[in-house]
Amino acid sequence: MSTRIFFAGILGGVVMFIWTSIAHMMLPLGETGIKEIPNESAVVAAMQSNMGDKTGLYIFPGPGVGENATRHEKQEAMKKAMDKLATEPSGILMYNSARPFTFARYLGIEFATEVVEAILAVFLLAQTSISSFGGRVGFVLTTGILAAIATNISYWNWYGFPAIYTASYILIQVIGFLCVGIVAALMLGRRSTQSAP
Repeated sequence: MSTRIFFAGILGGVVMFIWTSIAHMMLPLGETGIKEIPNESAVVAAMQSNMGDKTGLYIFPGPGVGENATRHEKQEAMKKAMDKLATEPSGILMYNSARPFTFARYLGIEFATEVVEAILAVFLLAQTSISSFGGRVGFVLTTGILAAIATNISYWNWYGFPAIYTASYILIQVIGFLCVGIVAALMLGRRSTQSAP
């Protein structure tokens, strides 16, 4: 990977991070579709009494089979769970018994993640022969659309995530990659012009 591609990726990641920070802290996009639990203290107390320190990702209604269930038992239990979905509450819950929160640490992880995403997108762009500004932006934008729908649509489809939440997070990611595409197209294009005979 050339230095030019690497720095285009880093700068693109910085711009993406700035955009996602704006989307979450200054715009309503980051909170769209998310609600607080009514009577939270009672619900949390019930979770603590039933799950204790068993941190994990939970789904309900569960199939209700043990770890050593046979394939047939799992299939039968899944049918019963599907029947419950039509008449009973269902959902997915990420439960942490305790989770010390250090804002700087989580912000740093988010920043690093977005920089890596941008570097990879610019690296992929550099493997193509696309030379036009619009083509380069379009290529990175397409990678962003792929990234945005890869999990968001599945979570909406299988776990019932709110459609407005799904649309908002897809929009945040797509605009982030659009920013990366613009930065990459400008940087790579400028260097190509300078190096031309």
